[in-house]
Amino acid sequence: MNKIFPLLISIVLTSIGLLFTLIYLNLLTMGYTFWDYVYFIIRRIECDFLFIGIFLFLILIRKRAKTK
Repeated sequence: MNKIFPLLISIVLTSIGLLFTLIYLNLLTMGYTFWDYVYFIIRRIECDFLFIGIFLFLILIRKRAKTK
């Protein structure tokens, strides 16, 4: 349980961040440029969950590889 809980947290954070990042792709159809979209994504905390989740996942994978 101690090893699987951080993995589940990272998967949930990545899923939430990816969901909102894809939802906000509709801004491109409303006239936003790509750089406006990137700037908007960087400022949103729910989209930052994507990067936090991926970073946590990579740390967990690296830590697990070192212990084997």
